[in-house]
Amino acid sequence: MSLWISCTRGSVILLLVSMPLAGLAGCSLSPAEQDKVHQQPSPEPVPTNEGVQPAAKRDDTRPYPVDGRGFSPVDKWLANAPAVVDDAEGALNPYVLHVIQAYPTDRSYPYHCKPLEYDIYNGVTQDLWYRGRVVAKAYPDGSRCSYCCGLTFEILVRAMRERNLQKGLDPDDFNGMGFYDLFNLLQLWYIEGKGDSPQLAIVGYGLGHAITDWEQAKPGDFCDFSRNNRTGHSVIFMGWTRDANGRITGMDYFSSNSSGVGPATEHFADSGGKLLRKWVRLARVGSIDAYQPFDRTKIPLRRAYAP
Repeated sequence: MSLWISCTRGSVILLLVSMPLAGLAGCSLSPAEQDKVHQQPSPEPVPTNEGVQPAAKRDDTRPYPVDGRGFSPVDKWLANAPAVVDDAEGALNPYVLHVIQAYPTDRSYPYHCKPLEYDIYNGVTQDLWYRGRVVAKAYPDGSRCSYCCGLTFEILVRAMRERNLQKGLDPDDFNGMGFYDLFNLLQLWYIEGKGDSPQLAIVGYGLGHAITDWEQAKPGDFCDFSRNNRTGHSVIFMGWTRDANGRITGMDYFSSNSSGVGPATEHFADSGGKLLRKWVRLARVGSIDAYQPFDRTKIPLRRAYAP
């Protein structure tokens, strides 16, 4: 058990964390490494290279990227975008793909993941609000930086809000979830504990279902995977790469990579890459009508840090 001491405006807050610091939010451990964390009292540090290219250095001297109304580039794009057309399933996927289009992919939204910044930064490009409170914090220098699970969580929240607004529903009502429900979902999403994943978060809160048949996966599904070099990644699934015989050899995705926000492609270890087939987890947020009731007592409660 680790003890954190946080000083805020003259007060001292003690936070007891029931897991090693290496397993906390941001640059998440692979599922295999999660098991090791819970088996070993003092695990070795785990590398956190989440991208496929050398990291782009953040430029903290640039002007804060907003327009005259204080809108971020993503806000501005979404405010002027056409309505989304639902798919036959009524799933969130079209809204996820809609939101993805709003993000600049010119490295102006850089990657940044550094341990022990959770009190000021949760890997999102701008503060995310839910029911009147900030559920995830952007980096305070205004650089619009992010890391993988932060960006995919941000896309989830934006897509859910866009769908609710388009359908005339309360934008702050995700299947009846309260603030702490969404904050706990965030911690499952960031893999704060053993067995956590975006898939567990989506299924646990009744928002959708796991995808176990890879042939049923479609663009806009949420995914996380592990590599054979002890790293992992949280992404928006965009499609499979295949060989001449139609066998799946890799994955196209959208995420916050070490080169910044944008698309990337990786291949499986048996096809010249590093991805592990055993540790690919896919999930889809379904239609609003298909939401299922959730039982808070049956969902893992994570208390890795305070909101």
